[in-house]
Amino acid sequence: MKICIVSDSHDNRPFLKAAVEEAKSLGAEAVLHCGDVVAPTALRPLQAAGLPVHVIHGNNEGDTYAMFMLAQEPGSVVYYHGMDAGLELGGRHIFLVHFPHYAQALATTGDWDVVCCGHDHRPAVTAVENIKGKTSWMVNPGTVAGVGPRATYIMGDLETLEFEIRDVPGV
Repeated sequence: MKICIVSDSHDNRPFLKAAVEEAKSLGAEAVLHCGDVVAPTALRPLQAAGLPVHVIHGNNEGDTYAMFMLAQEPGSVVYYHGMDAGLELGGRHIFLVHFPHYAQALATTGDWDVVCCGHDHRPAVTAVENIKGKTSWMVNPGTVAGVGPRATYIMGDLETLEFEIRDVPGV
């Protein structure tokens, strides 16, 4: 299963939409958003892509009630998990949390194959040796909005556990 991982969209609808559309064209079947959406309406353009969007809030959480209501609309592809989320997709255990220091700690537990985070706007894919003697992946897509550094997202393959940092197209 291929996934699109984004974070820190900060209301930049065109960049978020461009990243998700490209990821879908590359075979993504789901979107993971690691927080800092800000205004929930920024997710509306993703409805047309038809991919499930798992989203948490970050430190720029915006209107959490409106986010909850967006997720409750009939036909909505948005799944709002609140502060963090533990998911099972493509046979993998995935955790979403906004802050990298929490992601590092969760990756070391060995309970998660992949821990996704954001916040610092620095894209990185890091293999973390965990206490179970295996490797967990800590994946930070950077900022899809291009706030500070360039606009990036991550295309991930859950079968092979390969992750590619990609520039948002057209930026």
